[in-house]
Amino acid sequence: MKKVFVWLNDSLEEFLMVASLILMTLIMGIQVFSRYVLGASLSWSEELTRYIFVWAGFLSVSFCTKRCISIKIEQFVAMFPRRGKAVFKLVNHTLELIFFFYLMPFAVKYLMSAVESGQVSPACHIPMYYVQAAPLVSFLLVSVRIMQRWYIEFQTARKGGYGEG
Repeated sequence: MKKVFVWLNDSLEEFLMVASLILMTLIMGIQVFSRYVLGASLSWSEELTRYIFVWAGFLSVSFCTKRCISIKIEQFVAMFPRRGKAVFKLVNHTLELIFFFYLMPFAVKYLMSAVESGQVSPACHIPMYYVQAAPLVSFLLVSVRIMQRWYIEFQTARKGGYGEG
């Protein structure tokens, strides 16, 4: 069970984004083959690819948060000693967490409106709440990743040790 949690922590977003990219490539490859070789266009391929792309985009936010890949003020942060950098990042992570907690109720409302409407996609007949769940899932994952980063920086600020960036 521990290995599962370690894998989820280390590789969840990467796995899902790579799987999404492979799936989108396969679907669009089948679409191109069908259109130009068989002379028949598929009605569902572009729609499904678009929905997978939406999910991949939202998952990438969590991936970037986990890896600390974001727009930063590196020159400003670089002026501080190690502990100062950690304190600055603690403040940054706290503000990020507040922001994503602020967004979550809106994502829930967005998802619930799709559930209540019962809307399905035109070509695939997929319930739209599957697509519209992407922001909420992303914001939850991002919040977990921010809390992980926050803990690392807190340890660095408290001890002045060698926490991750």
